[in-house]
Amino acid sequence: MSVAKKMTVGQLTMLTAVNMLGSGIILLPTKLAEVGGISILSWLITATGSLALAYAFARCGMLSRKTGGMGGYAEYTFGKAGNYLTNYTYGVSLLIANVAISITAVGYIQTLFDVKLDSLQVGLATIALLWITTFANFGGARITGKIGSVTVWGVIAPVVLVSTIGWFWFDSSVYAAGWNPHNMGYLEAAGASVAITLWAFLGLESACANTDAVENPEKNVPIAVLGGTLGAAVIYIVSTNVIAGIVDNPELASSTAPFGLVFAKMFTPMIGDIVMGTMILACIGSLLGWQFTIAQVFKSSADTGYFLPIFAKATKTGTPIVGMLILLALQTAIGLLTISPDLSKQFDILVNLAVVTNLVPYILSMAALMTIQKVSNVPAGKALATNIIAWIATAYSYLALYSSGEQALMLGGVATIFGYTLFSFVNNRLIALEAHNNSVPTQTVSAQHITGEPVPVNHLKAVPVEVRS
Repeated sequence: MSVAKKMTVGQLTMLTAVNMLGSGIILLPTKLAEVGGISILSWLITATGSLALAYAFARCGMLSRKTGGMGGYAEYTFGKAGNYLTNYTYGVSLLIANVAISITAVGYIQTLFDVKLDSLQVGLATIALLWITTFANFGGARITGKIGSVTVWGVIAPVVLVSTIGWFWFDSSVYAAGWNPHNMGYLEAAGASVAITLWAFLGLESACANTDAVENPEKNVPIAVLGGTLGAAVIYIVSTNVIAGIVDNPELASSTAPFGLVFAKMFTPMIGDIVMGTMILACIGSLLGWQFTIAQVFKSSADTGYFLPIFAKATKTGTPIVGMLILLALQTAIGLLTISPDLSKQFDILVNLAVVTNLVPYILSMAALMTIQKVSNVPAGKALATNIIAWIATAYSYLALYSSGEQALMLGGVATIFGYTLFSFVNNRLIALEAHNNSVPTQTVSAQHITGEPVPVNHLKAVPVEVRS
């Protein structure tokens, strides 16, 4: 019997880095220019926090393989309620993030075709792109998955090129002039961009999903996760700071297509247009994959009883079309409700809200790591070292929450509390499923049994954590 060839640590490291180097960076140079070059302080904080998160998630993945995903991690400490809340907030985060990706593509389209859309037109164009990419997925994810794996290089290639050859156009006087245009203090500047820099790293937890596909996972998974995250951090920091030394700060801060702008400065406007075109294709390819992925995330949760059964309905090809249409309706509402006169401001609102809701699963997973290690009989000394790293990751997560702003915190908090309110309905369904699986009358299975005890092995299929690209 043949044995499937497993990835080396180098291959998994590269895969981890590529997974993070996606559409999240496309508007970052513009957002960071609003703070200035001093935003590098935010990058350093985010890189440290992301490395701590990456290592902690690697440990979670190694010690709790049978649970799978952040929902399974949370269940160790918080029971089924924690699993549900993790799945719910993660799903909400993806729902919002996809709208932000669509807005990014619309911003580049405006610049490429030299058109100026008003706020309503931007909103409608964003929604139209969401509809198109949803309908394109009705035939299944096989083709769109292949498209996404190719188009993502439309982002990665320009970012890597700027990070390497961009130094030939770097002007220290331009960089110095845009260092701190608003005269912020160091602490204020350090916290000003933490949320937007974390946006570029969202999905780092998914690097642990390949545990069974790598050689010597106990040793190599943490190395690959940390190496991939560090590599992505270096490329992010270098590329955004090189751009800040090529394009004047006011021009960069007002751009809706910063990478197209910098390549036009480095070479010719035509090259800039080509780069914008590849990045638009990358955004659309990413959105194609993520529109299908989010429907699958909701379907997986529905299969286990966490979400409404309607999300579990699928065609013969496995496509949850009904779920896609419901999610599309929600995204349409989000697109309309967040309409702003400034595309950049609308992007800010969505990114901050996506970050806030995505941090809930992060914090729950970090809190559960202590229990996971206890259940796994990890030696006290090694467990303490890992717990300290998890506490650092948690502290960073709370800083990112604070930096997301009052509006995002309020809306994210309301969305989270609303999700917890819905758990009363979910819990009844879980009790019925538990009773059915155990072939006992429903009334003999208590709610305390379902939600009150930590469960070291998740016997319900956990929501798979996917990769944002």
